[in-house]
Amino acid sequence: MTETQGELASLSKYIFRAPRWYTSVSLSLVIAALAGVAAFDSQYVLEDAWQGVFFIGIPTVVAGLATTPVDRFFGGQLTYNRSSLLAFACEVVVVVVLLVAGVVATLSLRLGQNFVFDALIAALGLVFAIRFLVVLAVSRGSPFVAAVPASVQTATAGVLLFVYSGTMNYLETGGTLASAYLSRPAEAPPEIQYAFAPGDFLLLAVLVALYGVATYGFVAVIDRPWQRSLGVSVLDFVRGFIGHIAEGSRELEDFFEQIGEDAVVPVTVLAFRRTADESEKARFVLPMIHPGPMGEIGGGNLPQRVAESASGLAFPPHATAGHDFNLVTEREVETLVDAAATAYERIDYTADATPAVRVQAGEAKLLGQAFGDDALLVSTFAPEYADDVEYAVGLAATAEARVEGVDDVLLVDAHNCNNGLEGDDLGHVYPGSRRSFDMIQGAGEAARRLADADRGPLELGVAWDRTPWRPVDGIGPLGVRVAVLEADGERTAYVLVDGNNMEPGLREEVLDAVGDVDHAEVMTTDTHIVNTVESTNQVGDAVDWAELCDLVADLAAAAVDDLEPVEAGMASERAEVTVFGNDRTETLASHANAVIAMGGAVAVLAVLATVTISVLIFFLA
Repeated sequence: MTETQGELASLSKYIFRAPRWYTSVSLSLVIAALAGVAAFDSQYVLEDAWQGVFFIGIPTVVAGLATTPVDRFFGGQLTYNRSSLLAFACEVVVVVVLLVAGVVATLSLRLGQNFVFDALIAALGLVFAIRFLVVLAVSRGSPFVAAVPASVQTATAGVLLFVYSGTMNYLETGGTLASAYLSRPAEAPPEIQYAFAPGDFLLLAVLVALYGVATYGFVAVIDRPWQRSLGVSVLDFVRGFIGHIAEGSRELEDFFEQIGEDAVVPVTVLAFRRTADESEKARFVLPMIHPGPMGEIGGGNLPQRVAESASGLAFPPHATAGHDFNLVTEREVETLVDAAATAYERIDYTADATPAVRVQAGEAKLLGQAFGDDALLVSTFAPEYADDVEYAVGLAATAEARVEGVDDVLLVDAHNCNNGLEGDDLGHVYPGSRRSFDMIQGAGEAARRLADADRGPLELGVAWDRTPWRPVDGIGPLGVRVAVLEADGERTAYVLVDGNNMEPGLREEVLDAVGDVDHAEVMTTDTHIVNTVESTNQVGDAVDWAELCDLVADLAAAAVDDLEPVEAGMASERAEVTVFGNDRTETLASHANAVIAMGGAVAVLAVLATVTISVLIFFLA
């Protein structure tokens, strides 16, 4: 992850789930009742509360329940949960504006009750602007179509004010029937009786048009860079992001699919089967894909899906791939699972393996072990900070290992030491960097030593624990898994934690806790399930280190007790999938960060200009 991508990832702190529609509606009625008690002054408190519910809450309820069918009539996608939450948010805006206006009117010697009514008209126009922006983003209709569902809350409030303030009485036309239905000032609180003239509603219409034009202009300005460089609209991204964070929908995948590129990726499988009955005991599966971008979007839940496809205990460590190799949709995961199954069926097994070797080249440290002519390599830069290793670097390191005498290679990025999003350098290992050459050189050296190493009978023991920790603690559903391999009298432990990288120093403590083995390494899956909580949420950030180390020690001991003769084999298959694509993640992150920075400035300018014009309109009116 680069610094730019890290800035975008930090937005995950705003992730939430939209409440059910009835929760938003109920809360809006409570807020309306409290506002009524504060605004009106009748003989009974309950009557004040009811008046607040009627004049403030009813428009919110109508908007929450009617916006969705209106929007869908025009082909939109707003759900009841979203429309109710949007209506509630707009109600809060109205209440806040009225409270501020009331305080200003009270403290001012020149401003009176009419100032509060003018603020109410402006607030209703602002409500339309907010709803217009959201409907545009979510439903992606034309601005004229989007204006219809966007106007429901403002129009409902306007109708109630027209009827119950007695505005009809200002008009010379209108018979008894019209007056009976359109003029009921006697049933309204004294505060709003005859407070609005027909010109006020004409003013509201002008403000709605003004705010609508300003909102659409704002969208057009920030959308232009997206259209020119990515060929998509920023509203597509906003719609998908809102759908994902509010309701967990797959709309964000639709956006990613528009910008995705086709890629061919290796899927490597290292399987172990019992010698006694040839049943599978464990399986290492490594699709050369990054399990992102977040939550279960794309390949975010890739490790769990891969693990569920194995009959033995599955170990899905992190591959050498960065965010450019995120899958665009969860559907692509099935392609990788199928490729892994195909590779598994082609495996030729051997009963001999080498003891593990440990090599270091510059900052890169590699633990390697060979099974027949194939090799398992695990790379880490700990105790130095490191994040993802680029796809091209992994391919080069694998090719170097093959040149030095091994056939197939399962190259793991241990992904086990990083300092989160701190600093300018987030540890990205990219082609041409010193670290990339360290890793390539280390892979070649490990392969040379493994090619010349003695072979011996192979035994394997495994153990795992779901753990009491959950994604909020930085641990995914696969928990902690340990495999202990014994070859030619030497034992090697592989510890896999279902998480996204590790806090600095934790790896070393976990390795110390493994126990009586000759070599060990700890890996993480880089699952992005944990990143719906926050952007980093690394292993060790929330969980107690001592408890994790005790668990690993117990699992390592259980794996040693589980040792039994096995055969091992490796095979690879290529899968064609759609990923984000070269530099697409960086471009997307740059544009999103630019929208946040530039959008704020443009929004301030748009608001200032709109408010200035609104004030002039009020004075002229």
